[in-house]
Amino acid sequence: MTPLTRAAAQAAVADLGWRYILGTLRATVPVTSLAEAATAAAACAGGSPATLSIDLRPDRVLLTINDFTTAGVALAGRLTEVLAQLDLATVPAQTQQIELAIDALDIAAVRPFWKAALAYADTPDGYGAALIDPLGLSPAVWFQQMDAQRPQRNRIHIDISVPHEEAKPRVVAALAAGGHLVTDSHAPAFWVLADPEGNEACITTWQGRD
Repeated sequence: MTPLTRAAAQAAVADLGWRYILGTLRATVPVTSLAEAATAAAACAGGSPATLSIDLRPDRVLLTINDFTTAGVALAGRLTEVLAQLDLATVPAQTQQIELAIDALDIAAVRPFWKAALAYADTPDGYGAALIDPLGLSPAVWFQQMDAQRPQRNRIHIDISVPHEEAKPRVVAALAAGGHLVTDSHAPAFWVLADPEGNEACITTWQGRD
């Protein structure tokens, strides 16, 4: 297993219909039914040194290899061959990865708050101090260095919806990681928190809304 540059990883899988996106190799397999999607997923399942995620939809299967080493590239090739035997193709359409950027003057100060509030993990290579969802469901978060404070309040915030029993522990963890409580006047529907530079996040639940 040899690490590859982004350019080398993309070049190795380009003709297979895969694309390098944010540390992953991704491809879509168009299908005509959920049954066909399940067949495609079953064909792709199996042991591998690379981590494979499979997302089934009625019209497509989304394949994600969380590894752009030589092992990940080899896996992409094997999957493409297996699917071709079923007359299914890997294509780069309908695949993307969303990433949220948080501007900060002191990234080291604000990053722990977001890691705790989102229950995120470090990227495998630590690239850019970004954070990722360990479940692979939600957008990645990265931090952009600011050179001066903005005088106005940020016009967006992030809502983090969690199971109701997880809300208070998540709030406690975010506060312990350097955040502060803006208001809990709407709890248990939501708590408004902020990182050390005032960027806001709401921990939300279903409770208190009926």
